[in-house]
Amino acid sequence: MTEPAAAPDGEPAPARPLPSVDELDLPFFDYDEPGLTGEVYHQRLAAVREQGWLARSPLAVVVLDRESGEFFLRARETAFPGREIADLFGITAGRLRDMIDANILNLTGERHRRLRALVGPAFTPRAAARWRPVMREFLAALWEGLGGATECDVVRAIAKPYPALTIAAVLGAPPGDAPRLHEWSSWVQRQFDIRALASEAGRIEEAVIELHDYAEGLLALRRREPSDDLLSALLAAEADGERLTHEECVNLVLNVLAGGVDTTQAQLSHALRLFAAHPRQWELLRQQPDLVPQAVAEVLRHEPITPFTARICTGRIEHRGVVFPPGTIVAVCAERANRDQQAGEEFDITAERDARVLTFGAGAHFCLGANLARAELAEALTFLAPRLPGLRPAGEPVLGGVEGIYGIDSLPLAWSAG
Repeated sequence: MTEPAAAPDGEPAPARPLPSVDELDLPFFDYDEPGLTGEVYHQRLAAVREQGWLARSPLAVVVLDRESGEFFLRARETAFPGREIADLFGITAGRLRDMIDANILNLTGERHRRLRALVGPAFTPRAAARWRPVMREFLAALWEGLGGATECDVVRAIAKPYPALTIAAVLGAPPGDAPRLHEWSSWVQRQFDIRALASEAGRIEEAVIELHDYAEGLLALRRREPSDDLLSALLAAEADGERLTHEECVNLVLNVLAGGVDTTQAQLSHALRLFAAHPRQWELLRQQPDLVPQAVAEVLRHEPITPFTARICTGRIEHRGVVFPPGTIVAVCAERANRDQQAGEEFDITAERDARVLTFGAGAHFCLGANLARAELAEALTFLAPRLPGLRPAGEPVLGGVEGIYGIDSLPLAWSAG
């Protein structure tokens, strides 16, 4: 709070009102700027961070340090602004709007707590671990498909099909449906991409309709033939005498597909890109496979594939001497928050780090699929490290934008025979 200044007559003067964030002269950061990828993106953010903990962007106030990032992610007076962003782009009706309204990210209060309580047991570390043998089988099959090659586009060959196959197995869908699931996921996930919402909302809507119908069919099958997959667990989920409704089950399936394919593909792609650029780190991992959990944590910290997580202030918030009025949209920058520690700009799988990274968010909306994603990354690194000696770039990667999921479209890598 502002300290009261002394008045001329010796009486304390009234405290000056706190400034509104709208009144501050903040540096500008455009996360939709073309070419803002790779080291350019990191350098630009670092330069903005040097000017303070806040910046302005086209749609939001950007929060650039970890302490404040955690504050806004955990604050009761904030919510995910999915509906508000949809309104900005004219998405006010249709199946896409229905999905946004029902998305667990956009729910608050008792309804959100109820859903988390019902589905939480299906997303524990133990629940994720039971799928690890299946992950290994998929990785072995994809590796066999390389036919002894020592160079490939690892996105196309491994990082893209692997999470789609895994999610298909988790949901109880046929493995042959994995390519379709990936395609749908890629489009549905773009509901969080402001560039896509501005230009491709119609195609996103089509994907939501197609995926909704597919989920309905899978659920109908599992009602007739229960199995040990996630859909059967959702249908059986019960807490305090309550069960998920049919529409809640459908929407949760859509959420899992939208959030569990593109994200893991992107994070695994960035992991391999980072290790190819840091060969000593890769060799260390090859020699010491017990470092895999630390390697996963360091990849998630160093290159979060959700660089910005949005929140809207549902009430007046005061933080660090600044007022954030109701309706203010803040974008919590996980990239800067994760690097807000000693030697935070370095990629080092042996470093002792603060485990509190914001890659999966924080607070009530911490990512449900975090444990499954960590398991997939761990199994991939465990499988690939001994098989890819001398991992190195074999061409320029094609990086995506940072305004939504920060992915990689193409990543040519090479390695030594052995």
